[in-house]
Amino acid sequence: LQLVESGGGLVQPGGSLRLSCAASGFTLDYYAIGWFRQAPGKEREGVSCISGSGVSTDYADSVKGRFTISRDNAKNTVYLQMDSLKPEDTANYYCAAQRGFVYTCPGYSKYAYDYWGQGTQVTVSS
Repeated sequence: LQLVESGGGLVQPGGSLRLSCAASGFTLDYYAIGWFRQAPGKEREGVSCISGSGVSTDYADSVKGRFTISRDNAKNTVYLQMDSLKPEDTANYYCAAQRGFVYTCPGYSKYAYDYWGQGTQVTVSS
């Protein structure tokens, strides 16, 4: 079971990136997906999550209105569209999966997710 993030990079403030979280070895249909980020010297924080069916989504206050989470279960992939990026969004972004949350999100505790990707770096700088 593997999650692989992609789409990170260097972007100027105000710019956009779309992160992808692709699953292999299992199908995502019954898994909620959370996006987390960790900046150097800071705790890992939850950014957004989406239920297995996609009917429920949630966002941290710091990204609400700027980030959009979505999923394409046919492609076994979850996306995080990040717009109006700020320097404080700079971090390593991780996706995580937890089975059994078809209609809700399990929240943002790192202990609520069984499977994690390796992360993709997002740097917002001019």
